[in-house]
Amino acid sequence: MSLPHALILHGLGGSGPAHWQNWLAGELAHHGGTVDLPQFTGPDSPRLAVWLDELRTHLAAMPTSSERVVVAHSLAGLLWLHHAAGEFDGALRVDRVLLVAPPAPDYADEPLIHEFLHPAADSGALRRAAASTRLVVGGDDRYCPVGKAKLLAEALRVEVDVILDGGHLNADSGYGPWAAVLKWVRSGRTPLTPR
Repeated sequence: MSLPHALILHGLGGSGPAHWQNWLAGELAHHGGTVDLPQFTGPDSPRLAVWLDELRTHLAAMPTSSERVVVAHSLAGLLWLHHAAGEFDGALRVDRVLLVAPPAPDYADEPLIHEFLHPAADSGALRRAAASTRLVVGGDDRYCPVGKAKLLAEALRVEVDVILDGGHLNADSGYGPWAAVLKWVRSGRTPLTPR
């Protein structure tokens, strides 16, 4: 089975060398996969319009000869919801999306992400943007309590995996190598499990 093309999207501040996103990109490339791990403009001071334009440029560049998979961490999860709710372009549709630890759509404690808050939780738009979407969150993520994550999953009509003691599912929570996310990208098998 050939590997999908993976577009891996970082959140606020980017993803450092110890982050699972960089590990995932390396593992996929090592096994012959094609990977796009872009650095959005202004990772420490994100602008929604700029990131949306850049996301759509990367989506348009994805090859159509293989399965197209998007893995979005943290703020990129909210970015994806804004993208999905925007004007539909069938050329940008992907096969699978994994939203990893997005902040609660109404998270107000970080002024830098204010523009990204309150995306439309439109399940129909989400299905137009991707054939399948899955959500995975940490059971103790301070940016999105489990109750809010489950409400988001219900509104979007997607499956949600809760990883107890997963925190924000980032390097600070011990998520460097993460075999379950690699398996998900390679095969779409679920659920997502701890590192």
